[in-house]
Amino acid sequence: MEHASAVRAFIKHHYRHFNGAALVDAAEGYVQFIDHGGKMLVAMAGAMSTAELGLSLAEMIRQGKVHAISCTGANLEEDIYNLVAHDYYVRVPHYRDLTPADEHELLSRHLNRVTDTCIPEEEAIRRIEDAILEEWTAADRAGERYFPHEFLYRILRSGKLEQSFQIDPKNSWMMAACEKNLPIFVPGWEDSTSGNIYAAHCMTGDIKNVHTVRTGIEYMMELSAWYSATAVQTPIGFFQIGGGIAGDFPICVVPMMRQDLERDDIPLWAYFCQISDSTTSYGSYSGAVPNEKITWEKLDITTPKYIVESDATIVAPLIFAYVLGS
Repeated sequence: MEHASAVRAFIKHHYRHFNGAALVDAAEGYVQFIDHGGKMLVAMAGAMSTAELGLSLAEMIRQGKVHAISCTGANLEEDIYNLVAHDYYVRVPHYRDLTPADEHELLSRHLNRVTDTCIPEEEAIRRIEDAILEEWTAADRAGERYFPHEFLYRILRSGKLEQSFQIDPKNSWMMAACEKNLPIFVPGWEDSTSGNIYAAHCMTGDIKNVHTVRTGIEYMMELSAWYSATAVQTPIGFFQIGGGIAGDFPICVVPMMRQDLERDDIPLWAYFCQISDSTTSYGSYSGAVPNEKITWEKLDITTPKYIVESDATIVAPLIFAYVLGS
């Protein structure tokens, strides 16, 4: 990892104050936590897959620096979209200048915009729909049920998409996760393109049992089982990219078990870092300072806590490079 070592040296030399220093502190804390045997859950909000975070996250997974992921349904599916349709994506660098008519013209071209990047509907979304519908209906007929990420694992393992790959699969974090059978938790999957498509196929009768795709409550139960089994062996850390449900859902597993299940043996999260550009206002969860989580019995007074108030598309790859270069 010579390249990562060079990035790490650059960061240590130049990032000495303010958010730069916070980045170094968080990255060094991550390194020490893993070096002492800790396990790390990464929570991923926003559109980080479309930002191609897989370029660094996939290697973090392969190197054993990430042990579980909580992400939105969008991040889950958009890594696969990029895998099979990368060459059809359209970048719009001057997106701030777009008029409503310009936006409608993108719609007419079946280009779904995410900030400066447009996802091609036919080449990405519909290509995956065909593959995943085949898995959904087969499971439905067999009376089997799987989580959203398990259906995508099944597709990746089947090899049916390989002829459509348009990037090196080593840059897909879902491919890396699949190879390691990494635990993934996807709260609010219904609020994703695949979730919408699934609802439509349930309504048309293509899928008879709406519960063929397992639910968010079952994800919380699965997360509880993973946390309980892992925490007896090693401390567990929480690295949060962005905010929202991808972060709040998994971090709540600790107070749920301690308070609702009355399991005092469950330890609190042992490391916490959040990358966020949100401000503390209007009851914002994404902008809440880490100490607020002490009141919810998510973090301890002694838990190492870091917050880097910056753009995650810039900060997360730098921290990952720092960790990989240690």
